[in-house]
Amino acid sequence: MTTSEYDDDQKVERMKANLARIEELTHRLTEALAQRQMPRASLQAPDSDLFLHAATAYWTEMFKHPSKALEQQLDYWGKALKHHLEAQEVLRKGKLAAPEDKTPDDKRFTNPLWKTHPYFNYIKQQYLIATEAMTDAVDGLESISDREKRRLAYFTQQISDMMAPTNFLATNPDALMKAVETEGESLVRGLENLVRDVEANKGDLLVTLADKDAFRVGENLATTPGKVIFRNRMFELIQYTPSTEKVYRTPIVIFPPWINKFYIMDLKPQNSLIKWIVDQGYTLFIVSWVNPDESYADVGMDTYVEEGYLEAIRVAREVTGEKQVNVVGYCIAGTTLSLTLALMNKRKDKSVRSATFFTTLTDFSDQGEVGVFLEDDFVDGIEAECTARGYLDSFFMSRTFSYLRSNDLIYGPAIRAYMMGEAPPAFDLLYWNGDGTNLPARMCVEYLRGLCQQDRFAGATFRICGEDVSVSEVKHPLCAIACETDHIAAWRSSFRGMSKMGSADKTFILSESGHIAGIINPPSKKKYGHYTGAAPAGRPEDWLEAADYTEGSWWPRWEEWLRKRSGAQVTARIPGDSGYPALADAPGTYVVSSKNDAMS
Repeated sequence: MTTSEYDDDQKVERMKANLARIEELTHRLTEALAQRQMPRASLQAPDSDLFLHAATAYWTEMFKHPSKALEQQLDYWGKALKHHLEAQEVLRKGKLAAPEDKTPDDKRFTNPLWKTHPYFNYIKQQYLIATEAMTDAVDGLESISDREKRRLAYFTQQISDMMAPTNFLATNPDALMKAVETEGESLVRGLENLVRDVEANKGDLLVTLADKDAFRVGENLATTPGKVIFRNRMFELIQYTPSTEKVYRTPIVIFPPWINKFYIMDLKPQNSLIKWIVDQGYTLFIVSWVNPDESYADVGMDTYVEEGYLEAIRVAREVTGEKQVNVVGYCIAGTTLSLTLALMNKRKDKSVRSATFFTTLTDFSDQGEVGVFLEDDFVDGIEAECTARGYLDSFFMSRTFSYLRSNDLIYGPAIRAYMMGEAPPAFDLLYWNGDGTNLPARMCVEYLRGLCQQDRFAGATFRICGEDVSVSEVKHPLCAIACETDHIAAWRSSFRGMSKMGSADKTFILSESGHIAGIINPPSKKKYGHYTGAAPAGRPEDWLEAADYTEGSWWPRWEEWLRKRSGAQVTARIPGDSGYPALADAPGTYVVSSKNDAMS
């Protein structure tokens, strides 16, 4: 047998093996999809009235101002036809090439073939021309409210992103080239990845963002030494082992968001905010929230305050023997911390010396990008889901936040996994991003209705633990860190909320980057800078224009602020040496277990 004949036989055998794998995987995919329970329509898309209203407005305006509509149509058809003729002219001259391409850079189209190959370039340019026309049509609507226009623009962009040629095998040069190079093996691996994800999510499709086998919480994530020294049904309290002989007298208690898990602040030693705080000489406690199930259906915002915040503060004071603590709240935990501080002010409770807020909203009059999901069509669906199940599954929150960056967190990973056949990367941040938690039913609805939709805390009063509190009753010394490109907690809204707080001692820091990278920004990286200025008041744009810019992390600046409010140094406290013996090593049990497992 010649080498050529042997190679041909090998190819035939590989093809047979791949066909057998495809048949098996297709059977598994069919079985997995059959398990899917159809979710509520109201949790899948905005109410159809949004698009019906937009269509009605468009046709009404067209009849009132036909020249405007005609101009839009002619602009689109003119650009599309001009490009078509340019492409045709190049081919007529016998060149297998694309016409001149002046389209803006787009990271979806980095393969050189998008610019040089006539087929791929034609598809790309026509897609971008159509996308521009859709965007202009929405922007040109005058008879709908600004709020409705923002929603319409967002979902129009989602449709456009979904229909990008990169998302389809026949029009994705990277995927086609990979299939040829691997003799179809990449497509088989892609099908394996697809089946794996659908099976893992019981018929739903949620792309795996990170290699789940590459990380273990407590082994190569969340490794800062410490002990769980308290546990109740809502949280475990971790006290970290000191790394200095002396510590500042006033301890710190961090309240992370319970939408995700606390170890975003302790991914690895090089970028661990927790380790860095301990290394600066502070006694540090952090709350690790339970992952609720249906038995937590009646847990509300007041439960988180009474059994969470106030209890953690009480325990930290007893462990250290101090009258006061400094507290930190991140995202939704910062919002709830502000409620707690206002309540403590009402009760004349002096247990908190100062408070720090990370990417925290208290003023929801402008909800930013996430506001597109806070109208009644979605919130009604969430309330119905919570009522039926007793909690909101983490799947819905994870998917919602992913759609705020759909090209980065949905389509891009799906292309790499299903069309290129690549394994998910060993990326700690993406691993954490996929490790979400459920939300208790009552708490979820109270937060969405009373705070997000009705803006009662900043606009009027919010009822918590039997008291009506307002943002102006937050009077502790405050430091807030917001992030410039935050798509979840818009920095301008964070600024406005802080400006309404009643404290006479307010510091505002604006970090570059987004909701996570702007906060988890260690000084050693020298990556993102920050802005500082006067106490927050007036227009946030005016504050930013007058602010000073500093290169590098805001962490040292915050630590300088915190040090002035932390008292003299005392001998370092060892976890378990007080009346609260160690129950487990950090990171504890709640962070890796379901509620039932953790409490057993």
